[in-house]
Amino acid sequence: MRYYVGLSLASGSSMDSGLAILDEDNTLIMVDKLYKVNDIMHFFDNFPSTANSDICVSLAWDKTMLNGKWRILSKPYQMVSTNPLFPNQDNWTQRYTTRASDYLKSLIEKGAVVNRFELFLTRQNMHLNSCFKERSPADCKFLQQALTNEWGMDLPVNMMPMSQLEAIVGAILAKENAKNPSNVHTIGEFRTLPVIDVIKNPNESFCDTAVFS
Repeated sequence: MRYYVGLSLASGSSMDSGLAILDEDNTLIMVDKLYKVNDIMHFFDNFPSTANSDICVSLAWDKTMLNGKWRILSKPYQMVSTNPLFPNQDNWTQRYTTRASDYLKSLIEKGAVVNRFELFLTRQNMHLNSCFKERSPADCKFLQQALTNEWGMDLPVNMMPMSQLEAIVGAILAKENAKNPSNVHTIGEFRTLPVIDVIKNPNESFCDTAVFS
């Protein structure tokens, strides 16, 4: 049996990273919260089915403090990191953190299929995006209900942590990539790992190209 693992990676150890595992019957068999990279390493090193897993890890924003207020404000909007007119001092054009990237590559050597995903793009294409403030209680409740309505997930009635719900999004994407690859496409690459996304849900198509730095 193969397992489909979603990891909602936080930008630092002060925030929780969500973990979710689905089996082939679309049953949610585990959800958890991890904090340090060592916690993530400990889980996968001791997970007996790592070699039989499809893993999807979200891209986390790089929130490293930079010198200069204008660099801090411009960072999320700087789309092209190779523009010679914008020297990349202190990695200010790096929008996504490289946290745990090297370890994720090592999971491939263990037999796992590892991909990355951009959480907000994936939520939009899976019809899981809301009009509420990002990661607010209303947004969290909406995502939990939308996962049930749009993707048939059997989730608890009580509100789940947002990081775990985001990890479920990754697990669904990992399963969709394995079971229905024609509905998944590669939209970019980050640290040699492909960044994937769904094409449609349920009947609408969306195709775009992104550059990740």
